[in-house]
Amino acid sequence: MTDATSPVAAGRGTILIVNGPNLNLLGTREPEKYGTSTLADVEQLAIAAAESHGFTVDCVQSNHEGDLLDAIHAARGTAVGIVINAGAFTHTSVALRDALAAVELPSVEVHITNVHQREEFRHHSYLSGVCTAVIVGAGVHGYRLAIDYLAEVV
Repeated sequence: MTDATSPVAAGRGTILIVNGPNLNLLGTREPEKYGTSTLADVEQLAIAAAESHGFTVDCVQSNHEGDLLDAIHAARGTAVGIVINAGAFTHTSVALRDALAAVELPSVEVHITNVHQREEFRHHSYLSGVCTAVIVGAGVHGYRLAIDYLAEVV
């Protein structure tokens, strides 16, 4: 049962968008792989997608794992879901995996590229097992798909 003061009961809420290392370089870093959209473009796309469902977003990007952990921890009790592109931390961070499991929010793992068509080390994700859904290879449109999905399950 939903508490009357919770974001879900109010018919709206916040979705946390977490972007990890090097995503601040979107638009200039390897555009042949990641496209020309900037992080600001991704955030605007996420805001528009969330607003279309009556949600707001809180966008966080950091190249520091601890900052991402803090943002995920802070989402407990304040957000209704998480969209996470942990970048390279996807393949290395048990700590991010444990944080996502601990906050018990529906979470969607997003990757701009199809990680399964890339280097072997990118094929394993520590996050997938605790995320509700995984979207890979849809470009920055994957963020919209993740928000649309969360709007259905929240």
